[in-house]
Amino acid sequence: MPYQLPNGRTLPLDVAWEYDGVSYPANWLRLSTQLDRDRLGIVWVPDSQPYDQRFYWGYDADGNLIPKDHAQLVEQWSNQTRVTAGTLLAPTDWLIIREADNGTAPDPALKTWRQDIRLATGTKIAAIVATTDTAELAAYVTGANYPVWPVDPTQPQPDPAPLPDDPDGLQQLVNDGSSVDQVFG
Repeated sequence: MPYQLPNGRTLPLDVAWEYDGVSYPANWLRLSTQLDRDRLGIVWVPDSQPYDQRFYWGYDADGNLIPKDHAQLVEQWSNQTRVTAGTLLAPTDWLIIREADNGTAPDPALKTWRQDIRLATGTKIAAIVATTDTAELAAYVTGANYPVWPVDPTQPQPDPAPLPDDPDGLQQLVNDGSSVDQVFG
């Protein structure tokens, strides 16, 4: 919320306006001095603090956040957690189906990872259900632990960062069993 007249009317920048029978041009606020604005009683009203619309409706007249219904949010975030787990598991479902269909067993690490996803889902949902109000739920969901899931062992992992004194990563290549001659051929 930018400038405001004593009667509470907001004055947007670059828009002509009228006050006490006097018309002011669109550029008046930009060209005016603090003394000019003080003479008319114009004050700067800072914008309210941003809020997370997933958990709050906005601010009340006293500036307090208006929380959304906690029970509905618990149900929503529990369901979202289940959807996320299902999305993580879906790409490897065919391997489990193949095992049931023709006996070709998937990598044991994959089965362990899938179980870890199910356990993480249960842990996350239990933490969501254990919250007592919207603020506590928001703190958990936006915290560091909620978005972390076990890493799929079938997916390639990013290469480790080069050693600080080896910006090109050549020492890492040599340490992996390659020689410089093999790398540069």
